[in-house]
Amino acid sequence: MRMLDTFIKPMHPEGRKFVAIFAAATLLLFLVADILGWIGVGLTVWCYYFFRDPERVPPSRSGVIVSPADGIVSLIEQAVPPEELGMPGEALTRISVFMSVFNCHVNRMPVGGRIEAVAYRPGKFFNASLDKASADNERNSLRIRMADERDVAVVQIAGLVARRIVCFVQPGDTLSTSERFGLIRFGSRLDVYLPEGVMPSVRVGQTMIAGETVLADLKVPDATR
Repeated sequence: MRMLDTFIKPMHPEGRKFVAIFAAATLLLFLVADILGWIGVGLTVWCYYFFRDPERVPPSRSGVIVSPADGIVSLIEQAVPPEELGMPGEALTRISVFMSVFNCHVNRMPVGGRIEAVAYRPGKFFNASLDKASADNERNSLRIRMADERDVAVVQIAGLVARRIVCFVQPGDTLSTSERFGLIRFGSRLDVYLPEGVMPSVRVGQTMIAGETVLADLKVPDATR
């Protein structure tokens, strides 16, 4: 890999218009004052960095659930998946990954499988790190059917700054682990609901890499943990 590739990552197409807006505003700021223009340059670079879309390498072993987002594990608790997904109303282990405005915001499939349902629900914009964000904030939920017929739910949740959830998939699509399925603009959170009986392999406060960090191992029984 070239040294330049370590620092300059490709940008997701969703970010092009935002970078263009920031760049245009920067030109106007230079007409007002150089110091404002250079602030605009910094913000434009940040905008490009926000929409970066680096390649990720999923684990080589099968039977694992990976993080759908870059960020920090903010919560691990028992919760019922969103009712709009039509899953049984029983509590499952939910792992929440909080993304700051400095994280990569491209979301990736936690497991390979068929998209059984995609459900968008408007809502509020509380800080995404808060527990009530899962229930009250704007969200987009996916129900993924794995090859063994078990389901994994992943939920994109808008945050205090985020105002736009983008989803690239629809019911009937089949994707592999770590494939891109959406993004959220400017700070947010993703929840993953593990299948019944599957325990997390991560802890609160741990740093996640989307498409690479293993959240849980489907082949390890509870009794061995």
